[in-house]
Amino acid sequence: VDVNFNRITPTLRPADHVKTLAPVLPERYSPLNQAGHGYQHIYLASIPKKMAAVLGQLISPAVLRVVQATQAAEEANIVDTELLGVTEWERAEADRILQTKTLPATTRDALIKARIGQGLFRRKVASIEHRCRITGVSYPTHLFASHIKSWRESTNEERLSGENGLMLTPSIDHLFDRGFISFEDSGELMISDVAHKESVQRMGVDTERVVRVGKFSEGQKFFLAHHRRYAFLQARSTTA
Repeated sequence: VDVNFNRITPTLRPADHVKTLAPVLPERYSPLNQAGHGYQHIYLASIPKKMAAVLGQLISPAVLRVVQATQAAEEANIVDTELLGVTEWERAEADRILQTKTLPATTRDALIKARIGQGLFRRKVASIEHRCRITGVSYPTHLFASHIKSWRESTNEERLSGENGLMLTPSIDHLFDRGFISFEDSGELMISDVAHKESVQRMGVDTERVVRVGKFSEGQKFFLAHHRRYAFLQARSTTA
């Protein structure tokens, strides 16, 4: 088997994330012990897909995309969207922002609140988006300001940009955030081939016809291109 090795940037010390990694360690032939330290007598240990996904989430979005794009021949065609490491990564990034003294306190606060779709970011999105693009719900209490390019992948400027957001109901936000749906620049709804169509239908998405949700600004189109490329889930063909 030909293997290419690439140095990971940034580096990761598994022992610092043992609580997150422990649930996904294989029962047999694990490359790590329960303290998060590597077994020195094991060479090229196998890493299960779920463990690889968590490692990818902890390291960087780029590594996570590589993991998600890799499929072993014997794997069942099941999409695992559980993001065990993302919350930990975002908390670490939030802590870094809070400790960045070069940013004004008001900016630090706004960036942290933007992570959960509130505060200044929500107000900016609401000035552009007045209803959920899918369900049509317009009552503010039932709407969530959702990042198009995820908070964790955005620059600080992008995190607060109103054009990097959509006002969505919680169920639609879930589908969009996890990549089960996206949008063409024309406003046509895209539904992933790996989405569970019955569930998507029950969550308020019409899967039986072409759905058009209206125009997007040029700024929104810029961020939607990123979402389609990096977040939208696409079925991958396998060869015998």
